[in-house]
Amino acid sequence: MELTTVDLSVFALYVVTLFTIAMLVSREKAGHTKDANDYFLAGNTLPWWAIGASLIAANISAEQIIGMSGSGYQIGLAIASYEWMAAITLIIVGKYFLPIFLKKKIYTMPQFLEYRFDGRVRLTMAIFWLGVYVFVNLTSVLWLGALAVNTMAGVDMFYAMLFLCLFSIAYSLYGGLKAVAFTDIIQVVLLIFGGLFLTFTTLSMLGDGEGVISGLNNLMTRAPEKFDMILAPDHPHYVDLPGLSVLVGGMWVMNLSYWGFNQYIIQRTLAAKSLREGQKGIAFAAFLKLLMPIIVVLPGIAAYLLLPGLERPDRAYPELMLLMPQGIRGLIFAAVIAAIVSSVASMTNSIATIFTMDIYNKLGNKQHDPAHLVKVGRLVSLLSLVIALVTAKPLLGNFDQAFQYIQEFTGFFTPGIVVLFLLGMFWNKTTANGGLAAALGSAVLSFGFKLWWPQLPFMDRVGLVFILCGLLAILVSLVEQNKVQPKAIELADVNFVTSKGYNIAGVAVALILIAEYSAWW
Repeated sequence: MELTTVDLSVFALYVVTLFTIAMLVSREKAGHTKDANDYFLAGNTLPWWAIGASLIAANISAEQIIGMSGSGYQIGLAIASYEWMAAITLIIVGKYFLPIFLKKKIYTMPQFLEYRFDGRVRLTMAIFWLGVYVFVNLTSVLWLGALAVNTMAGVDMFYAMLFLCLFSIAYSLYGGLKAVAFTDIIQVVLLIFGGLFLTFTTLSMLGDGEGVISGLNNLMTRAPEKFDMILAPDHPHYVDLPGLSVLVGGMWVMNLSYWGFNQYIIQRTLAAKSLREGQKGIAFAAFLKLLMPIIVVLPGIAAYLLLPGLERPDRAYPELMLLMPQGIRGLIFAAVIAAIVSSVASMTNSIATIFTMDIYNKLGNKQHDPAHLVKVGRLVSLLSLVIALVTAKPLLGNFDQAFQYIQEFTGFFTPGIVVLFLLGMFWNKTTANGGLAAALGSAVLSFGFKLWWPQLPFMDRVGLVFILCGLLAILVSLVEQNKVQPKAIELADVNFVTSKGYNIAGVAVALILIAEYSAWW
């Protein structure tokens, strides 16, 4: 047992506080029964600060903290492109995608696809997302989270995963998205404070008693190869992050898919009080994303010097946690668990939303009672956790860098998804068959390139498949009908004008990114 009594007391206080707040925000007014909108979209009551915090809490989980730190240990600062490029992607999502989604008043991404195309597209994508969320996202969060618990507390991996499942159920199953989103405020504060403390402490260790700045300079001097943002073709990890593709290639496709069309991320913005409130929340999240590499990547690079020769890179962050002082170690442990259970709760809620609203609610002609749909959603949440618990070790137990595995696997499908949504929203001649051709063609083309052109970096493959899927969708649509579709989005009816504050935030994010890439080129 690596955690002391003080550490466990700090952690226990966090658990009790989180559970208490979740129960308070989940309470309903006398006489009101929680319906589907309350459970899956928090009754459209989320303010901007809850949206922004919840976006980050859902995103930053074990796959980022543990997995990305492991990639920082192995590759270096270049892996931070996933975080920094996400900031500008969020600004784009808030300006051009969110107005369309809120105009349609949707619950899920598959639901939007039926509004724009037809039921076949909705069902196909609903089944696809359920598979990815359960067998890729949920399993990875549980496995990597259990790795941290195992390292810190010596708990068996299976029981650690079971603990994470039960913890997430305890505070989120009853209250739904509202409980998740409002408790995410605590999660993010804890994550940022604990993460920054660990980063500053590890850098101070490298500073030989002369402070954080000295430690950073020492790290850059002794491991300069870890601070290349744009990797050269002869770099040993070029295949993971192929040069300029992180700026002008496949990285954009990956980020647009994740932040714009990913149910368990975008669901927070769909629950906003208003469009303006949702956009403010997205801008808040964009600035937090700029901070994340300091919390999740820099410690991994520091561990390269502090903990050389680790058997597995993904053990870098958990091992660093053991170097923290008593009490603070418990706080950082709570921060990591906070990030993990928040993502688990977010994923299970989104899995429940998609299954309930896109599959179960569409079966037969019966109009289901709203309270019944909430019960189905809770049952599906439980079932998804059981499946992920059983399959996590077989799927992820043999990977050294789980974060890279997740990116490559999802990269088989994301090009077609992005084409499907972009053309669906912004080209009124896109047909349902054209969209399906892009979505299904993405998997076929990606697997084909993987087999016959294995040396092609996966991010370049994502960019290439995106272009081919776009051409395929356009060709099918033109050959099939070549006319404006009856379900096309009327862009003239959508308000794309953003506030002055949002525009300033967008410019600020862009300038910060330019400065960061200029400094670390």
